[in-house]
Amino acid sequence: MKRKILKNIEWGILICTLLLVIIGLVALTSATKNSNYEELKKQILWVAVSIPVMIVIIFIDYEFIAKISPILYGIIIVLLIAVLFTEPINGATSWFDIGSFSFQPAEFAKIISILMLAVVITKIQRKGKDEISKISKISLVLLTFAVPTILIIKQPDYGTALAFIMALVFMLFVAGIKKRYIITSIILVVIAVPLLYFFVLPEHAKTRIDVYLNPELDPRGAGYNIIQSKLAIGAGELFGMGLFKGNQTQLGFLYPKTTDFIFSLIAEEMGFIVSAGVIILYVVLVTKAVYVAKTAKDDLGSYIAVGIARSIFLSYVRKYRNDNGTLTNYRNSFTICKLWRKLNIK
Repeated sequence: MKRKILKNIEWGILICTLLLVIIGLVALTSATKNSNYEELKKQILWVAVSIPVMIVIIFIDYEFIAKISPILYGIIIVLLIAVLFTEPINGATSWFDIGSFSFQPAEFAKIISILMLAVVITKIQRKGKDEISKISKISLVLLTFAVPTILIIKQPDYGTALAFIMALVFMLFVAGIKKRYIITSIILVVIAVPLLYFFVLPEHAKTRIDVYLNPELDPRGAGYNIIQSKLAIGAGELFGMGLFKGNQTQLGFLYPKTTDFIFSLIAEEMGFIVSAGVIILYVVLVTKAVYVAKTAKDDLGSYIAVGIARSIFLSYVRKYRNDNGTLTNYRNSFTICKLWRKLNIK
């Protein structure tokens, strides 16, 4: 049994994950040098907790996890409601603080919602693949998706909400939803985006979009962090300025360097070779996840793998977008999307 489990492990995913964790911890060591390494200590604690949890989950059949997903889904909905009544941090009620320990329920909701969506879609398709295209069945899937998404928007956390939307899109696409729904959705999005931008989004959200498209609009204000991140990336050149020696990082020009702009720190202090390696590791992770989805023994496994692959892909795109100002890695993104398109779930 143990030999079979170890044989079926996708070692490429595990190795890529470990390498990213190591690079991340090294980067955090530099980023937290002037703050008594507080963020680094928290991250090490999470890694220490995550490794035994990962080992336990490896030996649990995903079908069992799927069976208890309704319970997990209910728990996470309660947590998403409860977090709305906490004290705001940077304008968002997204975190539970318990002493020195803090966690964000939305991060757990990403995985649990993928599990729940996979279970719902699989049950719908037991009567036939075309069942997913019936209005009543789609409504059930949308309801499952809408509850956590709306609660996350209320925090507000638009980035995580976008991750939920992308998960839904990819999972329905792989599930074989009819093209008329895809075309209709695209038309609705094209109509809705400008309406949301002009009449719904708050001013700070509009500003972030405008500055993302053109950081020079407000170089000393909203565009300052992006411009500094570009300077950091350029300063790293091929081999980097050396750990603890980055000008933008260590002199405080790069903020927040422990989260949104950690990639800029890596590029400045470790250079192009390491930062390019990070991007390659993400691409390998996503392609390996897509391969798992394609070769899974059943639809449930395929949908879970696709949802998780989407999560990795979107975090990779968002991180690179934050640190570089403009998304220049179109070729990598297009390649990943083509791989998704080739999935042929039977």
